[in-house]
Amino acid sequence: MSPPALLRYDGRGRRDLVPTVEWKDGEVVLIDQRRLPDEQVLLRCRDHHQVAAAIKGMAIRGAPAIGVAAGFGIALGMSNASSEGEELRSELDRICAELAATRPTAVNLFWAIARMRRRFEAEIDRGGAPLRRALLEEALAMQAEDLEACRRMGDLGAELVPPGARLLTHCNAGALATAGYGTALGVIRSAARQGKVARVFADETRPYLQGARLTAWELAQDGIATTLIADSTAGHLMARGEVDAVVVGADRIAANGDVANKIGTYTLAVLARESRLPFYVVAPVSTIDLATPSGDAIPIEERPAEEVTHHGGRRMAPEGVAVRNPAFDVTPHRYVTAIVTERGIARPPYAESLARLAGLPFNAEDAEKARKV
Repeated sequence: MSPPALLRYDGRGRRDLVPTVEWKDGEVVLIDQRRLPDEQVLLRCRDHHQVAAAIKGMAIRGAPAIGVAAGFGIALGMSNASSEGEELRSELDRICAELAATRPTAVNLFWAIARMRRRFEAEIDRGGAPLRRALLEEALAMQAEDLEACRRMGDLGAELVPPGARLLTHCNAGALATAGYGTALGVIRSAARQGKVARVFADETRPYLQGARLTAWELAQDGIATTLIADSTAGHLMARGEVDAVVVGADRIAANGDVANKIGTYTLAVLARESRLPFYVVAPVSTIDLATPSGDAIPIEERPAEEVTHHGGRRMAPEGVAVRNPAFDVTPHRYVTAIVTERGIARPPYAESLARLAGLPFNAEDAEKARKV
């Protein structure tokens, strides 16, 4: 018998039970995603060091969720700090530096840190309890905004899904990767509510198996018809005409529309182009990094070799074999059909459309540079 679900959704796709990450009784409480789907365990973080360890160790993962967790981590660290004035600013610097060092690719992490810093500077003259309350309010606002953004993206992206669609997704871009509802899975959820989804193919997503452990579990909770496949099966299904579109999330989107996402995404994009299938990326505006001109400038995290050589604690590869384990790859913008955000759907040329959605004035010279990269 399956363990009881931590996540449920009502008819409008609104979560009514345990959030992915939340502030509760002075602690940051999150679902330990390393234990899913076999065990559904809550991890309680009592200081910012534990939040940083949870992010680095992938107890919580997914770019938007990492950003929200970092906001709560800063609020928690500052609530535990006893210093004031300039000493408190130095403490903030140390907390932010520790959190920033956890995962280098997901830009939402750095977006959240920058936002918390701005709130700190705006409130520092108040000092004491008012300053600490303001930081917690900012983290709670980020959580609420992310959840609402996911619902909006889901409804916008559902407009791109044809009736009876067979969708393929990679990694986990669902409620577990966000404050709730999800980015790519948010689109799938909204389209499913409209009766448009015939089936979802979920890549297992090696080597960490986020698709097998998390995406398949989430979709099963929602009663959405789901078939789990090996990563290497995707091209075969596309060639046989069994897939109508690919929908994925993102960890960072460069100014020219290049997309960093879980390793294996680039392969799917190339296969989709060869099969003449649309390739949709779904991510909040906070994932757009206009300061990064192209995917070449996005740092790619290398994960431990044991994630590839071992499974369930058991060695699956010979001792001493060399291992490469990049956690992400970059999909060039030319393979991306559209990028769905909470502010609208971006289409090529992305240097222009992404700048507009991010709320910044469009600079034609910068856009031309981004297009040529």
